[in-house]
Amino acid sequence: MQRRWFLMALPLALLATPALAGGKPHQLALQISDDSPDKMTAVLNVAANVARYYGQKGEEVELRIVAFNAGLNMLRTDRSPVLARLKSMSESLPELSFEACANTRENMAKKEGKKPEEIPLFASAKVVPSGVIQLIELNEQGWTILRP
Repeated sequence: MQRRWFLMALPLALLATPALAGGKPHQLALQISDDSPDKMTAVLNVAANVARYYGQKGEEVELRIVAFNAGLNMLRTDRSPVLARLKSMSESLPELSFEACANTRENMAKKEGKKPEEIPLFASAKVVPSGVIQLIELNEQGWTILRP
């Protein structure tokens, strides 16, 4: 009887695994909201480790780093202490993307007496209306959200 239950439950368990259901990739969004090179290094390390883990398993993964508040400084080409690593990871991990909060960029520009487009961002960064809203919407779409 137990064996029969196991055989019936196995297909359901496989369907419940998001990455296996319909070939859907694992999806992880990492938040950076602190102006801290150590924090950004932790975020980048997590992204690299996750990409390596699933790559070795032959499974797809989508990774996003969403920067807002003081964390946007990590994507600024005029301030980021991790710019070389951003470039290196962007080139070596096609599954990794960067997203920058437009609200934060506008506030930084006001404080600096600039226009938002004058706040230089890492070339691979996509500007999204709001970093927090982006994370909420990714969560609602089933993404895992982490703040290392």
